[in-house]
Amino acid sequence: MRIDYTTAILAFAAAGLIRPAHAAVSIGQPAPAFSAEDTNGKTRSLADFHGRTVVLEWSNPGCPFVQAHYKSGAMQKAQAAAAAEGVVWLTLNSGAPGKQGHLSAAQANDWLRSVKATPAAYLIDTGGTIGKSFGATTTPHMFVVNGEGVLVYAGAIDDRPTADENDALTAKNYVLAALADLKAGRPVATPTSKPYGCSVKY
Repeated sequence: MRIDYTTAILAFAAAGLIRPAHAAVSIGQPAPAFSAEDTNGKTRSLADFHGRTVVLEWSNPGCPFVQAHYKSGAMQKAQAAAAAEGVVWLTLNSGAPGKQGHLSAAQANDWLRSVKATPAAYLIDTGGTIGKSFGATTTPHMFVVNGEGVLVYAGAIDDRPTADENDALTAKNYVLAALADLKAGRPVATPTSKPYGCSVKY
């Protein structure tokens, strides 16, 4: 039987089974501006932190990959190391209501306390606007924005794409490496990597 692929593709698109990829920001270009409420009701915007390096961490507490990084303490250690250098660490949840991983502000605060996480703020991106503007596709998916608002790193948290807690502790952390390069005044040696983890539940 001959298949008309053009007709099939159009049919899938009409049914909503083919979706355009989320827009991705480019390294060396200004990061998308955004504004959102954190879990304490305070509005946070990227512009608030001009002059400071910002790390964006897409998170889903129900994702095994995210759980490995928090159960091992690797993510908390990275957050603390970044904060010690004056870096602003923002955790974002772009999960849609009713989908796995979505949290209310109160639930997110309870989770932060339970895992002893210390981001500067946890942002609720319910509509997925921020996530889609950055092209965030996985949890975790990491981005580093320098003090001028330019994206200097986008990709995985580290070089071990597994949900193993031991790997989370022993892997090369790309985010911390990027922060070290920025502190030393050098170009980020690894500006991109392939993100891994669970899909963002837009």
